[in-house]
Amino acid sequence: MEKSRIKFLLCIVAAITLASMSFKPAMAAMGNETDRLALLALKDELLGGSHGGPLLSWNASLHFCEWQGVGCGQQQQRVISLSLPGLKLGGIISPSIGNLSFLREANLFNNSLKGNIPREFGHLRQLRSLNLSRNNLQGNIPVELNNCSNLQFLNLSDNSFTGKIPFQLGDTMKNLIKLSLARNDFIGTIPSSLGNLSSLDYLQLGNNHLEGNIPISLGRLSNLKILVLSRNNLSGIIPPSFYNLSAMKDIRMSTNKLHGGLEPELGFAFPELEILHLGGNHLSGRIPVAVTNISSLKQFDIHSNGFSGLVPGDMGKFQNLELFSINYNELGNGEEGDLDFLSSLTNCSRLKLLAIHMNKLSGVLPDSMANLSTQLETLYIGGNQISGNIPEGIGNLVKLTQIHVGENLLTGEVPTSIGKLRNVGRFDLSLNRLSGEIPSCIGNLSLLSHLYLNGNSFEGRIPLTLEKCKSMQIMDLSTNKLSGGIPDQLVAGFERLVALNLSHNSFNGSFPSGVSNSKNLVELYADNNDFSGEIPERFGEISQLRILHMQGNYFHGSIPQSLASLRGLESLDLSSNNLSGTIPLELRNLPFLVSLNLSFNLLEGEVPEEGVFKNISQFSIVGNKDLCGGIPEIELPKCLNQAEKGKRNGLSTKSIIVIVVSLSLALASVAFISILCWRKRFGKKMIPLTLEPVNLMQVSYRELVQATNGFATSNIIGEGSFGSVYKGFLDQQENPVAIKVLNLQNLGAVKSFAVECKALRNVRHRNLVKLITCCSSIDYQGNDFKAIVLEFMTNGSLESWLHHEHDQDHSSHHLNFAQMLDIAIDVANALDYLHHRCQIPIVHRDLKPTNCLLDDDMVAHVGDFGIAKFLFDVASNLDNEQATSSIIKGTIGYLAPEYGMGGSTSPEGDIYSYGILVLEMITRKRPTDDMFNDEMSLHSYCKMALPEKLEEILDFRLLEQIKEKSQKIIGDQNIDCNMLDCLVSFTNVGVACSVEVPVERMKIEDAVNELHAIKARLHARNRIDPQQEIKELEV
Repeated sequence: MEKSRIKFLLCIVAAITLASMSFKPAMAAMGNETDRLALLALKDELLGGSHGGPLLSWNASLHFCEWQGVGCGQQQQRVISLSLPGLKLGGIISPSIGNLSFLREANLFNNSLKGNIPREFGHLRQLRSLNLSRNNLQGNIPVELNNCSNLQFLNLSDNSFTGKIPFQLGDTMKNLIKLSLARNDFIGTIPSSLGNLSSLDYLQLGNNHLEGNIPISLGRLSNLKILVLSRNNLSGIIPPSFYNLSAMKDIRMSTNKLHGGLEPELGFAFPELEILHLGGNHLSGRIPVAVTNISSLKQFDIHSNGFSGLVPGDMGKFQNLELFSINYNELGNGEEGDLDFLSSLTNCSRLKLLAIHMNKLSGVLPDSMANLSTQLETLYIGGNQISGNIPEGIGNLVKLTQIHVGENLLTGEVPTSIGKLRNVGRFDLSLNRLSGEIPSCIGNLSLLSHLYLNGNSFEGRIPLTLEKCKSMQIMDLSTNKLSGGIPDQLVAGFERLVALNLSHNSFNGSFPSGVSNSKNLVELYADNNDFSGEIPERFGEISQLRILHMQGNYFHGSIPQSLASLRGLESLDLSSNNLSGTIPLELRNLPFLVSLNLSFNLLEGEVPEEGVFKNISQFSIVGNKDLCGGIPEIELPKCLNQAEKGKRNGLSTKSIIVIVVSLSLALASVAFISILCWRKRFGKKMIPLTLEPVNLMQVSYRELVQATNGFATSNIIGEGSFGSVYKGFLDQQENPVAIKVLNLQNLGAVKSFAVECKALRNVRHRNLVKLITCCSSIDYQGNDFKAIVLEFMTNGSLESWLHHEHDQDHSSHHLNFAQMLDIAIDVANALDYLHHRCQIPIVHRDLKPTNCLLDDDMVAHVGDFGIAKFLFDVASNLDNEQATSSIIKGTIGYLAPEYGMGGSTSPEGDIYSYGILVLEMITRKRPTDDMFNDEMSLHSYCKMALPEKLEEILDFRLLEQIKEKSQKIIGDQNIDCNMLDCLVSFTNVGVACSVEVPVERMKIEDAVNELHAIKARLHARNRIDPQQEIKELEV
């Protein structure tokens, strides 16, 4: 019985064993089929249903474990890895990937995948590595991904993911060793839970939009070796707990908003640190001397912060140093010892990049600089106050590719040893005090592409050896003392040339037509030289040319017709030459031409009316002879046809004299009789206007009533002390006009009318409001009526742009710095014209933002000459001197101090008002603001802020524009120091013009020159990019 039972049990065990043995293959086969189908579904989505491409092997002829990129386990033949990097796969990731339940590694790096991360990834509990970087994926990180608790490697960088980083990520993926979410669009703060990832040794969150403080909890990541948080919006200080991360080798936090200083512990906390990037923040204080203890350091970058004081002198302890970037700070004490650290750096034999430019470093450039590492490739020391000569030994640095020593105080000649630097591509010596000739050995630099020698005192000829520099793209030799002719062969070989600036020298002879070989030339400046001959016809072959400035030379002949073929031309200046003939009509067809200056030549004939010639603010033709036609605003006589010319030519000189004399006598008689009748009728004294005979249109009181809808209040666009200004439409004018109607009940209104009419009829300049006509009549009640009709300015006054931002017209925009600079130049040009270039000089006496009007193109026009004064005008002088005894004319705040003490009218009074106007633009504070009193004025307020504290007085919108520009152009700094430097110079102009003593004020012509120099520096910002090497390292 017992044996039978045993046999029975054995049979049951055998049956179960046989059943399980047959069940396992069945289950395996079922699992295999699940994986196969999941892969096929994945293929269909990746390739959009096609059966070709990189996944061609994924077909029934092969077992799926043999398909490209598929890895299977040895025992169960289940998919454990999927590796398809760099195959240019498109489409989306199929949710079926969640059915690969044994998957441990998924690598789809560097494809073109789009869509979201499927939530089904959360089913992959065995997943240890997920790499989806360098695709076009978007959306949020799915919450379900937190279920992948075994993940050790997660890389989602270089996509377009949005939303916040899941706050629980550090609590659910505690096995993570490497985490990269860089170069996406994540927002919010860094989750503090990341501090729980105790195994983490690599954390990359750079290039997102993260904000807030760096979590203190990150100080618990004791195994962390690499931390990249650069290019976010992080703020606050570097947390003290951060100094606990002793395993750190690579720290990158550049381009954030971090503030505070660097603690001395920095030199002891990271004994293995190799890379430290903190550039582009708001850090300040001194560089800790202890930092030199980090002997393993290879890259030290703190550019674009607020560090000050001396640079530690023992930087040579960095034996492995390759990159040293401290540019755009406030380093230096303005003393001789500022550059001592350079000698120490000669011990850094591996140094490749040295960038100390844009600081306050002073002293003589040491000869020891020639002993820097022979591995040095990039040298930037410009924008300081460094003096002395360029060391002869610079030729030892034979691997240099970029040299920027511009904007210093260097003197002497350029050493001939530079001829040894055959790898140099960018060479900048600009804005120093260098002299002598340009050395001929510069032709040895066969790779030279960017040459900046402008703003020095170089003399002599351009060396012919430069023709060997076939890679030349930008060459700026402007503002030197260079002379002689420019041989054709010198420039004929510059086929890659993009910009050539020869302006403000003494070059002579014909201009080389060989420059036409430079088919990529975009900008050509040859102005203010002694060139002669004709302008080359071959200029028309430079199809990419956008700017051509040849003014201030001795060119003669006609304007080449070929210029009309330059379809991309934006600015053409041929003024102040001896050009003759007619204006080529074809210039009107240039679609992008917005600035044309042909003034002060010998041109004649018809002025076109289309294209650039439609807008008087975009072209200038003054100072020519016998021009006719054009738009009405330029007030030229009509062009005569041949018959009319014949008739006029048929009259003898005697006949013409008889006719002119007869007409003059007749007109004088009529005028005399009219005046007698008028005075007899109204019994009023007439004010003699003594106006020049200018052809103004005639307009009656009735026409002005109709033009303004009966002087409706809805038409009022401004009000002043002498009356109201209306917007109106005259039948004779295509565009609206501004009609200034004087309130004759106000004392001085009649005289104001006479003065303003006289002033405006005697001046003509693109930056002065244009007079259309004056109307002196009687209204319907028989009362005197006087009005001045002016050109209408569509963008209102500068006052409205500065202080009326809530107005409907200006609610959505405000002035940027470039616009302010242009407006300041426009107003300064107007004053320069009034003071120095009128037949009778005029002092405006009421310059303020209200009287600076802006047209369609934001070009400024000075208006309101109601209290202007003609200098050297006897009648005007007497009247004005009598007036000053009883009343001070002008506007409080803008009125020059000497006027309040009985001083006589002078151009310096306008200059004072101009200086206040400039300061008002940058601070957006009126000179009569409540904060100003007897102890502090707008002038002293700005002067005290220069230069270090300028940011404290700038209007906040300017600061925002500076930061926005820096993020777009530089990328590695939150304050564009070049723009800030320009703002310092701009403020200096305002301060210099508004000093209390008249004779100490800046001359207006000097202000114009300085503003143009500031504008040139502002627009030349992209000339160098000293941080490019650093950017490439921050990936």
